[in-house]
Formats: sequence, structure tokens, C-alpha cells
Amino acid sequence: MLFRQIKHVGDNFSYIIAEKLSRKAVVVDPSFNGDEIIRLAREHRLDIQYIIDTHHHWDHVSGNEKIRLGFGSKVVAHRFAKIEKDVEVVDGSTLKVGRMVFEVIHTPGHTPDSICLLVGSKLLTGDTLFVGECGRTDLPGGSARDMYNSLFHKLMKLDDETEVYPGHDYGPSPHSTIGVERRTNYTLRERSLAEFVDFMKEP
Repeated sequence: MLFRQIKHVGDNFSYIIAEKLSRKAVVVDPSFNGDEIIRLAREHRLDIQYIIDTHHHWDHVSGNEKIRLGFGSKVVAHRFAKIEKDVEVVDGSTLKVGRMVFEVIHTPGHTPDSICLLVGSKLLTGDTLFVGECGRTDLPGGSARDMYNSLFHKLMKLDDETEVYPGHDYGPSPHSTIGVERRTNYTLRERSLAEFVDFMKEP
């Protein structure tokens, strides 16, 4: 599997994931990195079949159209996402690209349509979980209650060895693991729901 984490403009991470043999590929959160994604895709002769958006915020979807037009890719997003999309997904949906299987984990909290993607041992977390942080819940549609459920009842149920690849370069390293985040991420300290809601109100 070819796996590339891209940060060409700003602090947004985009991802290209492809089968080396078939060259079938998926782009996650093209963001402002469209030109670099297209350059890499052409360099490696990739067929970008899908663009998957982890949520609808402009800084994650702004590259959709450029890549869609260049490769005829289909846009995939949660059914709640208020963006133009070709494929709607929900919690537990799977997307098969060649022999790669992407499992959708619905993780509302930052936005109602936020999803994470599990492909093999790699978890792409969008703006739900960062290295050393979690996503904001004070923007329109955000919910600290939903974020608590997404973090503790979904992501923290995954194996410690699961690799974490976030939507932004906000932490001390560009990627991590569930085990490292469980031990070191201050937003994941043991709290009741009420305590977490109060915690998320803090500056």
C-alpha cells in the first residue's frame, strides 16, 4: 500500500492511499493541497477513484473540485455533510478500493458529519483527534457530549497499535498511535461526561 501524508500549504494534512499494483487510489481531505496531490498522483500514475471528506469544513474540502475534474473521482462524505457528494456513508459503512477496505467510524463532536477512516492499521481522524489534542466543539454544530462519545466510546476502543493520522499538524509529531494518545493526550484523561463537557468550555 502506498500511503502519503501531505502538508503542502498551511497546517492541513491531506492523504493519498493507493494500491501499488492496481494504482487505484483514494484521497482524504484534499484541503488546499490539490496541486501537490495531483502532482504526486501523476508521478505515481495513480487512478484517484474517491475523494473522502472527514467533514464539511472548507479547509478540508476546498480541493475536491480540482481533483474531481482532473481524475473523474467520486466525492464521499457522511450523509449529514452539507456538501456536493456522490456517495453518502454512515457509521459502519465500508468502501472497497481494489483490495483496500476503508471502514467509516462516525465521530460527531467537531461537526455532526465528522467521520474517521480505518484502513488496515491506520486511522485517519480528521478534526476529531489530533496528536496531543482533540477537535473544537464550540463551532456551529459542535457538541462536547458527542465528542465525548466519539473519543471514549469509539476511538479509545481501538487497539493501542492503531496508527493515528490527524487532519492538522497541531502536535509535536505528524502522527501517533492510539496507545500513545491514551497515555499522553490531556484531552483523553479519565473524566465523566459532565466533567468533559465542563472541560471543553475552558479556553
